[in-house]
Amino acid sequence: MPEVVSGGGEVLWSPPLLGTSAIERFAARRGFADYASLWRWSVEDLEGFWSSLWEFCDVRASVPYERVLSSRDMPGARWFEGARLSYAEHALRGSGSAALVGVSQTRDRIELSWDELRSQVARCRAGLQRLGVGRGDRVAAYLPNIPETVVAFLAAASLGATWTSCAPEFGVQAVLDRFTQVAPKVLLVVDGYRYGSREVDRRQEVAAIRAGLSSVEHVVTVPYLRPSDDWSALLAEPGELAFEQVPADHPLYVLYSSGTTGLPKAIVHGHGGILVEHLKVLALHADLGPTDRFSWFTTTGWMMWNLLVSGLLVGSTVVQFDGDPGSPDLDVLWRLCEEERLTWAGMSAPFLMACRKAGLRPGEHHDLSALRAVGSTGAPLPAEGSRWVYDAVKGDVLLSSISGGTDVCSAFVGGCPTVPVRAGVISCRYLGAAVDVIDGELVVTQPMPSMPVGFWGDDDGRRYRGAYFETHPGMWTHGDRAELTPEGGVIISGRSDATLNRGGVRIGTAEIYRVVEDIDGVEDSLVVHLDVDDVLVMLVVADHDPTEEVRAALRSQLSPRHAPDEVHVVAAIPTTLSGKKLEVPVKRILGGADPDAVASRDALRDPSALDVVAEIARSR
Repeated sequence: MPEVVSGGGEVLWSPPLLGTSAIERFAARRGFADYASLWRWSVEDLEGFWSSLWEFCDVRASVPYERVLSSRDMPGARWFEGARLSYAEHALRGSGSAALVGVSQTRDRIELSWDELRSQVARCRAGLQRLGVGRGDRVAAYLPNIPETVVAFLAAASLGATWTSCAPEFGVQAVLDRFTQVAPKVLLVVDGYRYGSREVDRRQEVAAIRAGLSSVEHVVTVPYLRPSDDWSALLAEPGELAFEQVPADHPLYVLYSSGTTGLPKAIVHGHGGILVEHLKVLALHADLGPTDRFSWFTTTGWMMWNLLVSGLLVGSTVVQFDGDPGSPDLDVLWRLCEEERLTWAGMSAPFLMACRKAGLRPGEHHDLSALRAVGSTGAPLPAEGSRWVYDAVKGDVLLSSISGGTDVCSAFVGGCPTVPVRAGVISCRYLGAAVDVIDGELVVTQPMPSMPVGFWGDDDGRRYRGAYFETHPGMWTHGDRAELTPEGGVIISGRSDATLNRGGVRIGTAEIYRVVEDIDGVEDSLVVHLDVDDVLVMLVVADHDPTEEVRAALRSQLSPRHAPDEVHVVAAIPTTLSGKKLEVPVKRILGGADPDAVASRDALRDPSALDVVAEIARSR
């Protein structure tokens, strides 16, 4: 039986249910009057749901599939066998308003019409062919979130080549740990960028990456911080906008796990699975279409970049931002909403909480009349954060707090235009995602099309099986602590491998961060439980020693069990480049492990943060 908590938070937004959203039209076609029954059908009749979505979203295949799903085994499910199709073909069939807008702190704004995007992809495709790229080859990018990156990705995909990318803030070893696994033939790079007012030179890193990738035959420098002729040479000749038709499980791109412990998993995603999954999320759950302007703050090293680019699948204008969202102040992304007339703006939960803590009221200082939805991910969004959105941003937006992962390049749970938004609760389980909770763990009991084709180089599937299917055989165990609410919502309380278990009481770290980071002067925090000693250790970034405030706040707002035994003020919390707190590596270092044995420094925002943890471990 599903584990259901006593109830969700108060309703902050109720759906208008005008019959105009895509998901309402989709449900009406199937005769469903409410989301709960629609969801139940979508996970019980997988073939019926995904074939209906295929038709509703006008998925085109040069050769039709023989069966939607060959078996429901996990792992082992095979989707849309026999079909031949192309993700890039669907991403480039839009018309009307602009296709891409690039806003950057490094250079002037760029806007590409749909025809200009198609022309550039065709030229880039021809250029890649001149470099010897064809079906099955890998094209790697050390590029920021800019239009050229999208052009190169779609050109590679149109050839049946496999894309992979790292953000240029990644260090050399982090990049080599990823790219050497897939042996790319072509490497696209920038020589630097600006982050806020700071110029970041990456020429030495690019040289070291090139030296470490023996498979690379050609390096193409995209002009960004400094001029370069490489990109214009690659696009110099017109080409045919053609699309290699590939099987549904043909590798579209390779994404990577965070790489904080050991070699990152090279996760392979296929054309067909990503296409239908992203159409489901963006067309139905986000209700995006050709009149929308869609943005999500992300880098190319995070799966949200891949989801952002898929805004093209539904004909939306994709607005990219590259730079520091906190420079010159936290208003940067809200100004972007106003100036670009965004209708759908995605951000991270920590960013929204930082805006709340800083006292920002974007709705009073910016024209957000076009904005109809705000997305949140990267960490659980507390109730205070969701209330702040409705109070300080806009009272009638759909707040879509989502949770998923690189592993499926999507979300399992999130928002929906037909489901109310409740404070501190993710609104619903996504259609086609058979999410359940067993022993406090989020599991998926039926296959999804965007579950990985596999891991690169994992020929016998051993690493793939071990990553998701050993805890509960036949089910996907994702590693999140979760609860279901009676209304059908979901509460994510943090990663299960970092869950605190003190005196038999399991505590989600997200609960603690919500309280601690609301204390004046506390900027960031991380907490771990050292099981052997039954000691709760907290690291905080603060402008003073907040030990007593932290303990008092946690005792009063949560329970005495939540109060830390030790509080250490540090300059920086160890996090990945995408902001994920390294709870498990910190716990291992405090237990005596060598920092370099448990975390790859080049994958961290501040590599020196690990040394501080090691010093704390020695002092203990």
